Amino acid sequence: MKNIPRIFIGKNITPGDKVAIDKSVSHYLVHVMRRDNCLVFGDGHEYTANLSGDGNFLTIGNQTPHADPSNDVCLYFAPIKKTDDMLNMATQMGVMRFVPVITERTVAHHINWDRMKKIVTEAAEQSNRNSVPEIATPIKFADLPFADLVFADERAAYGADLPHEFIGAKNILVGPEGGFSDDEFNALDKNGARGMSLGKTILRAELAAAIAISRVVK
Repeated sequence: MKNIPRIFIGKNITPGDKVAIDKSVSHYLVHVMRRDNCLVFGDGHEYTANLSGDGNFLTIGNQTPHADPSNDVCLYFAPIKKTDDMLNMATQMGVMRFVPVITERTVAHHINWDRMKKIVTEAAEQSNRNSVPEIATPIKFADLPFADLVFADERAAYGADLPHEFIGAKNILVGPEGGFSDDEFNALDKNGARGMSLGKTILRAELAAAIAISRVVK
C-alpha cells in the first residue's frame, strides 16, 4: 500500500467504527493527496479507512498485515535547542518512549511539549510506524534508573576506552549541549550506568542520540 497516506487515530480502533476527524485531516486527504481513502493506525495496528462524503469522519475498514516496526527503546534526554530534530529522528528510528531529563547544564527549559507531540505523531505517520511514542513528564537527573542505563559517554573523545555498542539495551541517556557535569559522571559511574563510545569526536546532542539508538537496536 505504498504512497497511501497514513493517519494516526489512537487506541482501540475497531473495523466498522466511524471516527470523527479534524477539518485539517479532511483537507489534507482531499485537496493535497486527492483521495478519499487512507491508512489509519494506533496501538500497534494499522487499518484501511475511507473518508465520508462530507469529510467529517473516517470509516474504519479491515486490519492490514503490516507489523509495527517500532522497538522497545526508551530515550532519556536533556532538552536541547533542537529537541524537535532529536525527537523526529528518534521516532523514525522506532523509539517507544521519550523521557526529558533536567541536568545541571540543561539550558532549554521552555520546550513546547504540545508541539513536540505533534512532531512525533507526524514522524510516526511518515515512517510507517503503527504507534506514536509517548513523551513523559520531565524528571530530575537524580531520578534516573541508573542501573538500567546506557549513556552516550563523551569521555571516549578524550581517550577513554569504552564499548561501541550495547545491542539489546532498552534505556539510553543523552546529555545536554554542554555535556554532563563531573558530579553527574560520578553519579552515573557510581550507580551502575554504562558508558558507550560514539567515536573520537564530540557530537551535537541530536546526532549523538541517533547514533546511540543505532548501537542498541538489533
